[in-house]
Amino acid sequence: MLYFAKWKIVLIAVVALAGIVFTLPNFVSRETADSLPDWLPHQQINLGLDLQGGSHLLLEVDTAAVVRERLESLVEATRAELRKARIGYTGGLGVSKANRVLVRVRKPADVEKALELVKGLGNPLAPDAFGSGGGQDIEVTEDGGVIEVVMTEPAIQDRKRAAVEQSIEIVRRRIDETGTREPTIQRQGEDRILIQLPGVKDPDRIKRLLGKTAKMVFRFVDTTTTVADANRGRVPPGSELLEQEPRDGDTGPARQYVVRKRVMVSGESLVDAQPSFDQGRPVVSFRFDSVGAKKFGDATSKNVGRLFAIVLDGKVISAPEIQSPILGGSGIITGGFTVQTANDLAVLLRAGALPAPLKILEERTVGPDLGADSVRAGKIASMLAFVLVMVFMAAAYGLFGLATDIALLINMALIGGALSVLQATLTLPGIAGIVLTIGMAVDANVLIFERIREEMRSGKTPFAAVDAGYKRALTTIIDANVTTLIAAVLLFEFGSGPVKGFAVTLAIGIVTSLFTAFTLTRLLIATWLRRKRPVELPL
Repeated sequence: MLYFAKWKIVLIAVVALAGIVFTLPNFVSRETADSLPDWLPHQQINLGLDLQGGSHLLLEVDTAAVVRERLESLVEATRAELRKARIGYTGGLGVSKANRVLVRVRKPADVEKALELVKGLGNPLAPDAFGSGGGQDIEVTEDGGVIEVVMTEPAIQDRKRAAVEQSIEIVRRRIDETGTREPTIQRQGEDRILIQLPGVKDPDRIKRLLGKTAKMVFRFVDTTTTVADANRGRVPPGSELLEQEPRDGDTGPARQYVVRKRVMVSGESLVDAQPSFDQGRPVVSFRFDSVGAKKFGDATSKNVGRLFAIVLDGKVISAPEIQSPILGGSGIITGGFTVQTANDLAVLLRAGALPAPLKILEERTVGPDLGADSVRAGKIASMLAFVLVMVFMAAAYGLFGLATDIALLINMALIGGALSVLQATLTLPGIAGIVLTIGMAVDANVLIFERIREEMRSGKTPFAAVDAGYKRALTTIIDANVTTLIAAVLLFEFGSGPVKGFAVTLAIGIVTSLFTAFTLTRLLIATWLRRKRPVELPL
């Protein structure tokens, strides 16, 4: 146990030196670290929300809107199919409060044909992991000439799950576009999203970005009626009354448009959106994919002279007149933007539309002053624990305790280097994990040194006592640390937020402590024994 091959000595030295080197960037500013050459370590430990301030948001995905949107699209498809087949129906065709679509067919002879047409509007469901399931996403029944359409329960659950997963991905894209470093975005429960944004100085802008669904569509303005008639309730079937998005400086009532519900081109076909300038005014330039470009070209070619409304989240951004066919698949959006609002709209369009609106359930803002106080308190706690442990070890075990203190210094460097390389986020519970690691780091040495004392009392020589002490304490040390490591892994797997921060630092600390306590201190003590050849050990 006391013999070390040269390659082992070199490997131990390299590991210890690497820990020091990768920890050093944390002692300079972020700007200085980023300016270092790529071949030098420059990663720093990321501070969590509670240490550098920022925003904490808990969002809820309005999954009911996803179901209703599917039923609304079903209403439009049903209306179009019945008109094409020249099948008359009575009463309004729409979605009831019970999330049902009801169609009362006028002629009994047309009921069977209408039923088949409506059934054909269902979308197939994919089978589950066991190969069962599948079928249609709607259930169609008929009673006395009234056709009723509802979504099946598997289809509802599938759409809700997909909406939450897609929302998390789009939220992540939007936040990444703002340049926020190390955000925490994770699912909580069935329909909630937890977001932590360390260092965010403008949380209102983030809320504005997340509060928009960003569903952009191109639809024609309905010229068969006037806004005045629409306000009196005379809105043609297949059209709706929409307001214009308010612009900076607007004080009067918002302008209104009667817009066809049919979507000519969807924002899902967008592949790029960038803020730019047109005649000195901020605008947003956009570009479609090949499918969207063809639809856009066809729509503008056949409708020169009509108003083409650009609708975002139920608000008309602008409704320009189509002066000539637009065949290139690209264009610009004008709307009285400022540079900031043009940039934000471009971010929203690039990130994609949310499948459902998000509602802010909880919001907390941690100021940088409070974060600085937490960092200061954490530093004091860590340094105090570190100093007291070093003093105790030196006083209790003399020269062997000093070897442990050296190993403890290297252990702290290894933890800092590992957190930097992994780009882990350090939180207040994470600091607690480091403080706990400081105490645990010397536990192994205490076991070894007490075992060596027992071997000395039995009359063994210094070399034999040290060798037996390390050998016999090894199993106990490994058992104790492995059980703690299992607990840390479980905390990381099933915990969230601060609990994971504690688990990360604790797990890293356990691994580095095993290295420094059993390997590094053993090398230091073995080197001292070979050089001094003491008759008695200073224990």
